[in-house]
Order: sequence, then C-alpha cells, then structure tokens
Amino acid sequence: MKRLCLFFGLAMIFCSVAKAQETGDGALCLTLEQALDIALSENPTIKIADQEIEIKRYAKQGTYASLYPQIDASASYQRSIAKQTMSMDFGGETQSIKVGSDNSFNGGVTASMPIINAQLWTSLKVSALDVELSVEKARSSRLDMVEEVTKAYYAVLLAKESLNVYRRVYENAVENNKNIKKKYDVGSTSEYDLIQSNVTVQNAIPNVFEAENSVILTLWQLKALLGIDLQKNIDVVGSLMDYESTMSHAYELSGLNLENNSTMKQLDIQEEQLAKALKLTKMANVPTLSINAAYLYTALGNDGKFFTGKAWNPYSYAGIQLNIPIFAGNSKRAETRQARLNLSNLQLQRENTERQLQVSIVQYMNSMQTCIKQFHASAANVAEAQRGYEIAVKRYEVGSGTLVEVDDSQLALTQAELNRNQSIYNFLTSKVSLDKILGNYEFK
Repeated sequence: MKRLCLFFGLAMIFCSVAKAQETGDGALCLTLEQALDIALSENPTIKIADQEIEIKRYAKQGTYASLYPQIDASASYQRSIAKQTMSMDFGGETQSIKVGSDNSFNGGVTASMPIINAQLWTSLKVSALDVELSVEKARSSRLDMVEEVTKAYYAVLLAKESLNVYRRVYENAVENNKNIKKKYDVGSTSEYDLIQSNVTVQNAIPNVFEAENSVILTLWQLKALLGIDLQKNIDVVGSLMDYESTMSHAYELSGLNLENNSTMKQLDIQEEQLAKALKLTKMANVPTLSINAAYLYTALGNDGKFFTGKAWNPYSYAGIQLNIPIFAGNSKRAETRQARLNLSNLQLQRENTERQLQVSIVQYMNSMQTCIKQFHASAANVAEAQRGYEIAVKRYEVGSGTLVEVDDSQLALTQAELNRNQSIYNFLTSKVSLDKILGNYEFK
C-alpha cells in the first residue's frame, strides 16, 4: 500500500511538471522593463490619471475664456392676456385706462469684457496650478504602478526559486529512496529506514504542489497589474540571482533627499494653491471695471400692426461699469480667515509628512543593509550545507551514517537556500520602495 501511494505521488508530480512545461512553451515571456511598459500603457489606473490631466486642462481653458469678450444673443416674446389697467383722477372724476400692447418683443446682441478684475486674474493662476497638480498626481500613479509591478515581478521570481528548491528536495528524496530500496532488497538496511525514506518522499510532494500554486497565483497578480487578459499565459525572464550584483551598490544616507518625492511635490503645489486662494479672498475687496455694449430691437403693437416695419425699433448702447465692494456681511473676512487656517494646516501636514518620509528612508536603508548581510551569510551557508548534505549521503551509503543525518542535512540545505532567496527578494523590494520615495524613475 505504501509503495502504491508512492507511485501515485510520483505520477502526480511528474504530470504537474509536464503540464507546467507545456503551458510555459506558449507563454509570453516578459522582462521587467517590458512588464513596466505594458502596465504604464494598459493599466486602467494610469489611463484614469491621464484623463484627469485632460479634465483640468479643459477647466483651465474655461477659466481663461473669462478674459475674452462674452457675446450673447437673446430674444423674448410676450403676449398680453389681460392688459394692465391704470386709474387716474381727472377733475374729480376717476378714469381707467388700459395700457400696453397685445404683443411685445425684445431681442438683440449684448457683449461684455472685463478690464480690471484682480480676483479673476488670481483665479487663472489657481487653475494653472490645478493642471500642475494633476500632472504630479499622474506621475505619482505611475510611481505607484512601477512599485507594484516590480514587486509582483520579484514575487514571481521568488516563487519560482522556491519551487526549484522544493523540486530539488523532492528529487534528492526520490534518489535516496531508490538507493535505500536497493540496499533493503539485498538486506543491507533495515525496513525502518525504507519506511522513513518513503515518508520523506511523501512529505516532499505537498511542498512542491504548494510552490507551484504560489507561482500560478503570483503570475495572476502580475497579469492583473499589467491590465492584460487574465487567461493569457505569461512568464518572467531571469532569476533572483541575476540581481546579486545590485546588492553591492550601497546608498549614502547623506546623499538622499526628497527633492523628487511626489507626495512632497503635491503638498508644495497645494500649499501654493492655498496661498493663491488666500490672495483670491482678499482680491474680492478690490474694485472691478468692465465694458459692455448692446444692439437690441424692441417691438410693441397690437394684432395686425405687430409685424409692420414701423413697430420695430432698434437701439444700442456702450458703457463702462465700475463695481466697488463695500459691505457683504463680513463674509469676505470669514473666507479670508478660513483660507489662512487651511494654509496653516497644510503647512503642518507637510512638515509631518516630511518627517515620516525621512523615517521611511532610514527604515528602508537599514533593511537593505540587513538583507546584504543576510545574503552573504546565507550564501556561504548554502555552500556549507550542500557539502554537509553530500557528506551525509556518502556516510550513509558506506554504513557509517544514519538516515536522520541525511534528513537533517537536507533540511539545513533547504533552509539555507530559502534564506538566501528571501534575502535577495527583501533587498529588492526595499530598494523599490526606497526608489519610489526618492522618485528615482524616469518615464518615457
């Protein structure tokens, strides 16, 4: 029964590996650069951010339109149902007279244009800052996308490396099991060792299945971020060990700054916006000057005479209008105080955000340094563990060692390889997060 279970376990693992190879042949293999290019062009989040820029640009154009003459055409027609009656006293006798016409028409063209309007000019600068803020928010969305896609890409590499480790564990267990079975058949080892070897093989199978499932899930997460068809087969190029050279590059804390940080840039733009908004409330107390002109037609008449040429009379005018604000119930003063408080709150928020980002920089720097130390320690440990495993296997083959020593050395080797891969992954993810804070990515 135990041998039958072993046979089915082997069959399942080999079928799974064969299926992975089959789908891998037709998969779209992506480098990290290609994955980022696809995400930055196909992901809905990026498209929404780009559309927000267009929306703000159109809003800016609408604000600038206030500087140009505003020309309107209007027309109105009114039919009197009951004319207005006026009563007047003539020599002690009251007489009533109906006034008005059955039909009245007013229509024409009016035009106006601001000459001096300080509040309008300030609002134009605020609209320009809206566009600038939208552009920076779009850059922030791209930086977020770069971070997420890069981490997802590294997660696939980590899952594949873990799968390779567990496959080697399984292959080693199978190979040892074959040797032990041969020794058992000739009576040179005990049944206990054979049973223990069978159990080791069976215990290795679930780890392989779990690692394969991890690879599938991480690939699906990557496809979701790229915005491509989830049913399309993809794969990633390279391995975590390809990035070993990047761990030799160390950042100097003194050379790092938040000059390109998107969050700080957005807060700077928002602070400038609130400063303009404060000025805007003050400009509401400044007089405004505008010019206006009109060319109109008016017509009054009863039925039968309304459409005659004499009923239509044009008139026109042109003038200058000066508006001097005097009192508005202290509303402008309240708006000014509110704008000052908003500006003060944002300045405090900016200071707090800068402190938090500085702490994050130190945190990621320390994490990267720790990962470098862990990598060097685990890399040396892998070589030692590999040598220890080979010695344990040889000792068991010549009868001077035990199967427990082989299993322990295999476990130590597995843990050393996983620790090495995890240290590279942790370093890369910390570096990506640090680069995002520093804004170190140039978009095409």
